[in-house]
Amino acid sequence: KTPDRRSPPSPACPECQHKPCPACELSCPKIPECPSIAAAPAASQPDDAEVVARHRTKMLARDMVNIAECKPGQVCRADALNRSRVIGQKGITLWMTGLSGSGKTTIAEALERRLLYKLGKNVFRIDGDNLRTGLTKDLGFSPDDRAESVRRASHVAALFSEAGVITMVTLISPYRKDRDAARALHEKQGIPFMEVFMDVPLSVVQARDPKGLYKKVAKGLIKGFTGVDAPYEAPLHAELTLKNSELPVEQCVDQLVMALTAAGALSGHAMPDGLTPPDGGVHINRITTAPEALLARRKEAETLPKVPLTDIDVNWLQVVGEGWAAPLRGFMREGTLVQTLHFNSVLHDPNNVTGDYNSATTDWMQSSFPRERVSSPVPIVLPVTDFTRRQIAGAGAVALTNAAGVALAILRSPEVYELRVRELIHRTFGMTDDEHPYVKELLKPGKDYAVGGEVELLGKITYNDGLDAYRLTAEELRAAFKAKGADVVYAFQTRNPTHAGHAFLMKDSRQKLMARGYKKPVLWLSPLGGWTKASDVPLDVRVKQHQEVMAAGELHPDWTVMAIWPSPMIYAGPTEVQFHAKSRRAGGASYFTVGRDPAGMPYSSDGPGHEEGDDIYHPDHGRYALMSSPGVGGMQFLGFSKVYYDKKDHTMRGKDESRPDDFISISGSKMRKLAALAAKPCPPTIPSDLIASKCIPPGFMVQKGWEIVSDYYIRQKTGDWVPYSKQLGGLPLAPNMRSSAEQPFGKVAFTAHFVGADGAQISPWHNLALYPTASEPSFVNFVCEIPRGATAKLEVQKEKPFNPIMQDTKKGALRYYTYGASFFNYGMLPQTWEDPAKKGFNGTVGDNDPLDVMDLSSRTCKVGEMRKVKILGDLELIDQGELDHKIIVVDAEDPLAASAASAADLPAGVVPKLVEWLKRYKTTDGKPENKLASDTPTSAARAAEVVKECHESWQALKARGAGTTGFWLG
Repeated sequence: KTPDRRSPPSPACPECQHKPCPACELSCPKIPECPSIAAAPAASQPDDAEVVARHRTKMLARDMVNIAECKPGQVCRADALNRSRVIGQKGITLWMTGLSGSGKTTIAEALERRLLYKLGKNVFRIDGDNLRTGLTKDLGFSPDDRAESVRRASHVAALFSEAGVITMVTLISPYRKDRDAARALHEKQGIPFMEVFMDVPLSVVQARDPKGLYKKVAKGLIKGFTGVDAPYEAPLHAELTLKNSELPVEQCVDQLVMALTAAGALSGHAMPDGLTPPDGGVHINRITTAPEALLARRKEAETLPKVPLTDIDVNWLQVVGEGWAAPLRGFMREGTLVQTLHFNSVLHDPNNVTGDYNSATTDWMQSSFPRERVSSPVPIVLPVTDFTRRQIAGAGAVALTNAAGVALAILRSPEVYELRVRELIHRTFGMTDDEHPYVKELLKPGKDYAVGGEVELLGKITYNDGLDAYRLTAEELRAAFKAKGADVVYAFQTRNPTHAGHAFLMKDSRQKLMARGYKKPVLWLSPLGGWTKASDVPLDVRVKQHQEVMAAGELHPDWTVMAIWPSPMIYAGPTEVQFHAKSRRAGGASYFTVGRDPAGMPYSSDGPGHEEGDDIYHPDHGRYALMSSPGVGGMQFLGFSKVYYDKKDHTMRGKDESRPDDFISISGSKMRKLAALAAKPCPPTIPSDLIASKCIPPGFMVQKGWEIVSDYYIRQKTGDWVPYSKQLGGLPLAPNMRSSAEQPFGKVAFTAHFVGADGAQISPWHNLALYPTASEPSFVNFVCEIPRGATAKLEVQKEKPFNPIMQDTKKGALRYYTYGASFFNYGMLPQTWEDPAKKGFNGTVGDNDPLDVMDLSSRTCKVGEMRKVKILGDLELIDQGELDHKIIVVDAEDPLAASAASAADLPAGVVPKLVEWLKRYKTTDGKPENKLASDTPTSAARAAEVVKECHESWQALKARGAGTTGFWLG
C-alpha cells in the first residue's frame, strides 16, 4: 500500500526580535519508509529552447481557421501592378546572404543611400540587429532558431515588398533550405525575390572582422560560429553574386542598381524583356495586323471622310502608331498640345481613374486630373485646312490618306481645333526665324486647324525605298536587342555619316558600360529617318555608309543594331533632343550618347539680335538641358566633348593639350568639302590644311564608307537619292498601265505608260476614242489621271512620246494639292484640245491642254483607267487670262447617272463644294483665289458642245502637225 506522503504543516519560525536572529530549527514528523522498490531511470529534461521550438513547430503546422485570406482572382486590395505604377517603383526583396563580415550591411547601406537620395526610391533594410531588438528577440542561434529567424524575416520582407517598398534583408541565413523557403513564400505571393550572394572567402572576412567576432572565435570564446565551426551553405542559383573583395563598394552598388532596373523595380512598370520601359510604362503598338481585322478596317476606311497627309504627317503617324511617343496613341488633342507647349510634359492616367483622360476630348472646365506626368517635349500635330475641317465635321472617325490616296490609318473621335501656329513656334523653338526649315513648313498658308485623336494603323507603314528592312517598330527593335543577348542598350543618333570620331565615341561608351558591370551592352545605331532639310545628307547615303562601317568591324555587328528612327527632324535644339531621348526609351535604350549642339542649326535669316549663320542655340545647352531634364526617368547619358584627328596615331580622340599641333579638327563642313573634292588618302606626313591638300587622313573613315559619301557630294545634284522616309509606290494603276520599278510613284522620274491589247505603247491623248458611240454625244470616255483622295498632281504629258502620265514638278520638286482631299476623280478627255487661238469668256483663250474632267461617281478610279461617263455640265475656270473648262461627269454605271440629267440634279451641296474647291485650291500654295465665269455650271447640252468644239480643235491640230507647240502627236 502506497504510504500517505502528506505531512502535517510545519511550525513557523518565530519572528526575530533581536539582531542577529538566533538560529531556529524546524523539526518535521518522520514518515514511515516505503517498501523497497527499484527506482526508474531519470528521464532527460528538454531545455527551454527545445520546448519552445517544438511548440512553435506544432503551432505553425496547425490548420488556420476563420482567416479571411485573399484568394486568387479576388480583389482584396490594390494589385501590385497598379500600385507600382502609381508610386513609380516595384516592390522587391533583395535577400543578401553571406558570412559575417562579407559586406552585406556595408553594401546595403550604400545601396540604400543611392536609391533613397539619388533616385528617390522608397527602400528599407531588414537585418539581424534590428530584428533581434524586437521581432526575433526570443530566438537564439540554434538551427531551429535560425530557421525561425529567416521565416519571420521573409514574411516581414514580403509585406514590405507587397506594399511597393524595395526591401533588403541582410541575414547570414546559412542554410539553403531556409533561404529556399523564403523564396518559395515570395513566389507563392507573386512578389519578386532576388537572392544576392556576398561571395567572400573566409580568410578575407576573418581579416576584416568588423565586430571582432572572429577574434573571439579564435580564442574559443564563441562556439558554433557560422563558417568556422558551424556550416554555411552557399547559394547554388543566386540571381546576383558579388565578389566584393575584388570590387569597390560603388561598383557593387552599380550592379545591384542594374539588376533592380532590369527587374523593373526602379520604374514601377512591367519589363518583360528586361529593357527600359517606354514613358508611362505602356508599350504602344497601334498597328492592325490580324488579317480579318485589317480587311474590315480597310473597308471601313473607304466609307470615311478623308484627311490627306503630307510626307511629314506620314512620318509623325509612324511615330505615334508604332509607339515612339508613348504614351501618346495618336495626334495630339488640344489639351495635350497645351501641356506640351507649356510644360514639355503631359499628364498620364495609366489606371484610368479619370475616365480615359488620355483619349478624351479636351474639357476646358475639367477639375480633376491624373497625378502622373511623362515627358512630351515636342508638338505632334496634324494640321488641316478649313475645307478639311468642314468635310469631317461631326464624323466619328476619319481616314488618314497618303499622296496616292491610300488610307494608312483610321483616327477615332477626331477633335478639331484652331492651330495657333505662332504660339507653337515660339514655345517650341524659342526664337524667331521664318526661314528656319521646319518653321517654314509650319507657316505654309491655309493650315489653320489641327485634328487630334487616337490612330489605328492599317498595317505597318512602309516606304518601298529599299530601306524598309532597317525600319523596325519599337517592339521589333526590342526583340532584336534581346536576340543579341543585351543586358543594356545605348543609343547613338546620327543624321550624318559615321566617321572615326563617332566610332570612337560609340566604342568608348561601350567600354564605360562594361566597366560599370554590364556584360553585353548593345549599341543602337539610330539614323534619323524622317523629314530633314534639303542640305542634310540623304537617308540612303547614310544607311549605306553605316553598313560599310559595320562591315569593316568599326562597329561590330555582334553588338550593334542599326535601325532607322522614323521621326522627322525639327531642329529645335534643347527641346527636341529631349524627345530624341524619350523616343529611344520606347525602343529599350537605358543610355543615350549625346554631344554638342544636339538638334541645333544656324539661323536661316537675319533677325533681331542675330544674323544668318549664327548658331540658334548655345552648343552646350542641349546636352545640359537633356541631362538635367525632369522627364528623363531612369535614362542615363553618356556625354562627350569634341574629338580631333590625332596625326600621330591616326585615330580620332580627345585633344591632348600637351601636343596640340598633332591634332586636326575635321568639322562636318570640312568633311563635306573634302568629299566634294573627291579627296584621296593623305601622304604619310599628314598636312594640317586638308582642304588645300585635297586629302583625307588614314583612319578618319572606313574607306568604302568614304567612297559612298564622296560619290554623293560629287553627284549631289544629279543622283537619284532617298532624302528621307518618303513613301514610294502604292499608286493604284489600271491594268493597261506600265511603270518602272526603279522609278516608282513618288520619284520625279515616275512615268506611267498606256499600252494596248498587244502590249505596245499607245497615247491616251491620241489613240483612245473620245466617244464610246457616235450616236450618244452626251456620253464620252474619261481617262483618270488623279483618283479621288489622291493629292499628287498627275497629268498626261503632252510633249513626251506616247503622252504618259507623270507628276507635275516645280523647280525640281514634286507638286501636290494641299487644300484637302479631293472628293472627285480627276482626269482628261482623249482627243480634245483647248485651242489658245480661240477666244472665250471676256476675251479669254483656251489653256492649251486636253479638256479637264471632274467625275463625281461613287467609285474611285485607278490611274489610267478609262470609263464611259455622262456629261452633266461645265464650270469655266479663269486662270491668268486662260479659260480652263472643267467638265462635270458621272460614271455611266453609277446610280446617279440614271437620275441626273444635268449638274442641277446633283445632291444638295455638291456644286457649292465644287465651286469652292476650284476657286480656293491654290490658296494653300500662297496664291490668290481663282475666278469662275459663273458659280453655276452650264447645262449638259452646252458642256457637250464644248466637248465637240475641243474635239474638232484636236482634229485640226493633228491635221496640221505639232509645229512649234512641242507636242507629241504620234
